[in-house]
Amino acid sequence: MMGPDARVAVYYAPLADDPLFAEAATWLGRDPESDAPAPQPDLPDIAAITAEPRLYGFHATLKPPMRLAAGRQWFDVLEAATELADRTAPFALPTLAVSDVFGFLALRETSPCPALQALADACVARLDPLRAPPSDGELARRRRARLTPQQDAMLVRWGYPYVFATWFFHMTLTRRLTAEEKALYQPAAERYFAGAIAAPRQVRDICLFVQPGPGQPFVIAERLKLRG
Repeated sequence: MMGPDARVAVYYAPLADDPLFAEAATWLGRDPESDAPAPQPDLPDIAAITAEPRLYGFHATLKPPMRLAAGRQWFDVLEAATELADRTAPFALPTLAVSDVFGFLALRETSPCPALQALADACVARLDPLRAPPSDGELARRRRARLTPQQDAMLVRWGYPYVFATWFFHMTLTRRLTAEEKALYQPAAERYFAGAIAAPRQVRDICLFVQPGPGQPFVIAERLKLRG
């Protein structure tokens, strides 16, 4: 399952029977569970607008995508993530809202959720010993985003600039938009997701998403129930 170029990530994704799962799969044009294409809403250029998040699948990042260190295998990831899930209790997810995040649209929580932060922190710390270090090219690409000193320090230590104090929960819906695109897509997304995001939900599991190779889509390889 995990070749030398494969990456694995720990994400939160809505349960398959949550209306948000189906609505997000349709919005992005792909079901991350089956990897099957989904018909998208009738909006101008939506396939292009959603191409980048479609590759990753609808999710919120807990442990960012990583290649495995030498000598590490899929079983090591599964064991570490299962151990973490076994000692983490399910918790309520705050109501979500469509938000502008640095120019792209995403669903974000509407109130602070310490349990979310704690889960993300635990995923990063627990799985980090399995991570291969980023290449010089990957570091250079990340630094093109004009990272703050704190974000750069996170990149060097953890392989990703947005972890721990710099992490924030978001479920990406679009690429970065122009002002004209935002004027169309933000109200459209607010209408489209209004019913699903109004419903209460819990975080009951974490998902292992796998990307078999560069440029290939991430798919859900395992759902691990929170049993703490």
